[in-house]
Amino acid sequence: MKNLATTTIILLTICLISCTDVSHNLNLEGEDKFAALELELLPNNLVLKDTTYVAIYSDIYSETKDTRFNLTATLSLRNTSLKHSIYITSIEYYDSSGKKIKEFLLKPIILKPMQSIEYVIEESDTSGGTGANFVIKWSATNKSVEPIFEGIMISTNGQQGISFTTKGISISNK
Repeated sequence: MKNLATTTIILLTICLISCTDVSHNLNLEGEDKFAALELELLPNNLVLKDTTYVAIYSDIYSETKDTRFNLTATLSLRNTSLKHSIYITSIEYYDSSGKKIKEFLLKPIILKPMQSIEYVIEESDTSGGTGANFVIKWSATNKSVEPIFEGIMISTNGQQGISFTTKGISISNK
């Protein structure tokens, strides 16, 4: 009887945990690691506004068009300035057909000088497909700021491993 009660408690716990909507921003302790970066308002003196496109591959073709290799994809946002912050107002994830799948920010965030953050699309999430992408809207108070936005894809299967990167490009005038 004791084993049945223990088993029931374990199964209920697993069910409750699996039903929880997990944020991509949560650390291992369940805290939002980017909450401290959120802003209520953007500064009034923004002189640079841009939109950046980053190609992401949640899976790629392997051997034939019918065989795919799932990948873990990381979007890395890096402020390369030693002096100036950048402000991220939107991070959207799109699938191969151009349909928006996820919006990652509820409020704008600040990336202080030399700060970086990342967003991960897990290997099991193939909703984006081979043509997935992120669109990032950002701004700064100084025109010389040049952040780096990259996609990093990686996976291993048995003894086979694959990894590669993509660079973001400005699409503001396109």
